[in-house]
Amino acid sequence: MPKHQVGLVGLAVMGANLARNIERNGFSIAVFNRTWARTEALVQGPAKDAKRMHAYRTMEEFCAAIERPRRVIIMVQAGAPVDEMIEQLLPHLEPGDCIMDGGNSFFPDTEARVRRLAGKGLHFLGTGISGGEEGALWGPSIMPGGPRDAYAAFEPVLTKVAAQVSDGPCCTYIGPGGAGHYVKMVHNGIEYGDIQLICEAYAVLSQIGGLGAPEMAEIFAGWNKGELDSYLIEIASKVLAHIDPDTGRPLVDLILDKAGQKGTGKWTSQEALNLGVPIPTIDAALWSRNISARKEERVAASKRIAGPKPGGPLTGTARQKLIDSVARALYASKIASYAQGLAMLRAASEEHGYRLDLIEIARIWKGGCIIRAQLLGRIQDAYRRDPDLKNLMLDPYFSDVIATHQEACRHVVAAAVAAGIAVPATAGSLAYIDAYRSARLPSNLLQGLRDFFGAHTYERTDREGIFHTQWEAPRAQ
Repeated sequence: MPKHQVGLVGLAVMGANLARNIERNGFSIAVFNRTWARTEALVQGPAKDAKRMHAYRTMEEFCAAIERPRRVIIMVQAGAPVDEMIEQLLPHLEPGDCIMDGGNSFFPDTEARVRRLAGKGLHFLGTGISGGEEGALWGPSIMPGGPRDAYAAFEPVLTKVAAQVSDGPCCTYIGPGGAGHYVKMVHNGIEYGDIQLICEAYAVLSQIGGLGAPEMAEIFAGWNKGELDSYLIEIASKVLAHIDPDTGRPLVDLILDKAGQKGTGKWTSQEALNLGVPIPTIDAALWSRNISARKEERVAASKRIAGPKPGGPLTGTARQKLIDSVARALYASKIASYAQGLAMLRAASEEHGYRLDLIEIARIWKGGCIIRAQLLGRIQDAYRRDPDLKNLMLDPYFSDVIATHQEACRHVVAAAVAAGIAVPATAGSLAYIDAYRSARLPSNLLQGLRDFFGAHTYERTDREGIFHTQWEAPRAQ
């Protein structure tokens, strides 16, 4: 039997779906999983008619069945499992072979693996893949980083199985080392922010506007035909519209308000702190998930800590004004969130030598991935107008939107605060906008305080140099 063009290890849902995608697009593929039961479930189940896919029981048989130079994709949990799988592969690989990690690995781990395997004559490609289970099967957004030779080996496969948009496949070479996983990490941070902003819009509409899930489903569906057109708005409408067959009630009303996070959001916040890049919308989304997980504490606190008394639901023109304001606030906040993520990518590109192409990154996010949105075409245009754009909000289109939408954003945040509804991501976006557009911030007092207690020094507005002041007379001995 001819040898396979590619091999894939790790047949959980994402790996199994990606393997099916590769086979469906005309590539012969060898598959392997640590447990044969999972392999068998794939090849005798959804992939039973996949003639170009063959399963192997041992790692030795699996590697021997792949043409050289071998292309092996690892789809296992990030962290130690990736290193363990690499160690299992190594005895069966030869110089020139290529390994691709398609999981959500932390970028420093990817950098270390690139260096370690290069010393053994092997190529390593750290690749972010976005789109969830459906994307993996029908076309995800793919963000590969590592040696160019490694990308060249995988490029024919990846560009074929990626989502396809009008200006090409949603896959491009991101950059060296851990660049691919870095961009996926920031993508996930933007995703956190986007989802939290949508949840806050839902909270304001339901608690202040008195709207039920079916009404909001229609509103979100309408929004998805305008400037808010995006995958997350689309599926939010579908989630809000879904009726639980057992109770006849909207299913969203029955879901426990307790969320978690898998690590990529935390990594984004940590790395932003390392770079000194403010990402308040993404940070707010992260702590919002963390506080939601403290359900029992929140229930107890709701009985002990008083807040504003709820008013009656809005009606008529007041309700419609709220709906319109929420839509505009959501768009302005979304722009601020993307601006934060892209500013972080710009800083990381310089810090780590990635040479990121933000136009290309926006392009490959237009299809397949969770944050795909009409907005991304506008982002491409912004960086075409000014490749050195320091912040997305400085682009004429986006600065105009911020100017016209910020009144609505202030209305929504003020209404939420007055009603005692937490909207940290929306408020964080507004604070980011206000801070970034401020020619002078109160940090002058901050510097004075730091110099007072720690002699940290300061600069002046009226002369050059570094200064320190003796703020009070020395104590008598």
